Amino acid sequence: MNQQLVNKILITVGFLFLYRLLAYVPVPGVDTSVIASFFDSHNSDALGMFNMFSGNAIKRLSIISLGIMPYITASIIMELLAATFPNLGQMKKERDGMVKYMQIIRYATIAITVVQAIGVSVGLQSLTGADGNSAILVDQNTFILAAVVSMLAGTMLLMWIGEQITQSGIGNGISLIIFAGIVSAIPGAISHAVTMINTGAMSFITLIGILVLVLATIFAIIYVELGERRVPVTYAKKTMMQNQNKRVMNYIPIKVNLSGVIPVIFASAILMFPMTVLSTSTNPYIQHITDFLNPRSYFFNFLTFMFVVFFAYFYASIVFNAKDISDNLKKQGGFIPGVRPGLATAEFLNETASRLTFSGAIYLGLIATIPFMVIKAMGVPFFFGGTAVLIVVQVALDTMRKIEAQIYMSKYETLSAVGL
Repeated sequence: MNQQLVNKILITVGFLFLYRLLAYVPVPGVDTSVIASFFDSHNSDALGMFNMFSGNAIKRLSIISLGIMPYITASIIMELLAATFPNLGQMKKERDGMVKYMQIIRYATIAITVVQAIGVSVGLQSLTGADGNSAILVDQNTFILAAVVSMLAGTMLLMWIGEQITQSGIGNGISLIIFAGIVSAIPGAISHAVTMINTGAMSFITLIGILVLVLATIFAIIYVELGERRVPVTYAKKTMMQNQNKRVMNYIPIKVNLSGVIPVIFASAILMFPMTVLSTSTNPYIQHITDFLNPRSYFFNFLTFMFVVFFAYFYASIVFNAKDISDNLKKQGGFIPGVRPGLATAEFLNETASRLTFSGAIYLGLIATIPFMVIKAMGVPFFFGGTAVLIVVQVALDTMRKIEAQIYMSKYETLSAVGL
């Protein structure tokens, strides 16, 4: 392992460590014990899901309680707008335009963060502990101002950390932040499970069933994520030194899941945005809506499935451009055996990608919903879903691929340096 790769890994670990430190910095003017006891009684609902994604940052009401979700929500909005308005889509393709595009996302992130922070701070005004103590230690206006400023600063720091990891570290920074938040909650989940077994709240057989479900989910994810359709390509004009008339066979790899973990993250961000604002309200009508959208409800999982399928198709259409691939093949003298170059090739690739995207979208939707419904049927009194497992496994696989690619790149650079 070369020094450059070691430095990138150390940079990534260092920024993730900084992220975990920020999770312990509370918003000024709150009684953290009251908030912690409140979240302990909501492990199995929407707040339990939020807390899982944030790595217990919400339970401590830290300055990064909103996590990276405002940034993801802003990115979703911009992606939809770019697909709708050609001028914005063209801006995204240009180098200078991409800078402006990212700047718009940052401004949208600020707006979304302010709205969510105000919603959370207003909702916490009526929160009290078991002894009647208020969760807020200062007056309402002061707390709202402090909460908005501190949460906005925390979200901006997370966004900066994610960008630094992507540019200078290993892997996608935003995905790794979500990964670190979920993984950091695993020791607490294990401790909670042991306590439940010792107190008789959960049987040992149920724990074995959960472990089997987790392992089965992991194996299914790895199996599908490594699956791909290899479309053969012949380069008639490409020659080898030994035989200039010999055709060289290559292939275009099309993954079963073209969109990766993005659809699940997008779906979670869309569903968590209104829940963050509504979950702390004491209004009976809003509470009824909140209960209706509870992650333990079948309706919530139906929405999750539909959003995941939609974003799988949407994101696959962005990352896989059959027309560009067809044009590049034609310029290089390549063609798919039995398919005419040009428009016919683009249509063939589109049809192939659509069939694979359908399978990949259904797979993502099932992984995001089926484990939860099985857990619910088993009567487990805490939140667990395939979404968390999917994100952890996907990000781990992606990071391992990038580390492996970095290692191969360093080997090629070494061979080039010695003249081989």
